Amino acid sequence: QVQLVESGGGLVQPGGSLRLSCAASTSIFSLHAMGWYRQALGKQRELVAAITSGGETNYADSVKGRFTISRDNAKKTVYLQMNSLKPEDTAVYYCNSRYGTLSSWGQGTQVTVSS
Repeated sequence: QVQLVESGGGLVQPGGSLRLSCAASTSIFSLHAMGWYRQALGKQRELVAAITSGGETNYADSVKGRFTISRDNAKKTVYLQMNSLKPEDTAVYYCNSRYGTLSSWGQGTQVTVSS
């Protein structure tokens, strides 16, 4: 099991920015596909953005053009830069790693967008 530790969540006004970080414990981080998911109150967890081991990315339609996922293999960390935040982005954000059949989750970090 890979340990994932998220950070960077908080309260931000609409239109503001936040950067989430997720640090992984695995020594083969570069081989893992990484993703950010979110779960709003009363809703199902959904994929926000993902990045493969090769650096290919994909995004949910609702965040395209506003969010950017990136990874630093040397630091074993994946990031989610979130710009132009909206109240509907409010959720607990979870980091996920996948390698073969192994899938691991972080504990989540709360993002609240409110004036």
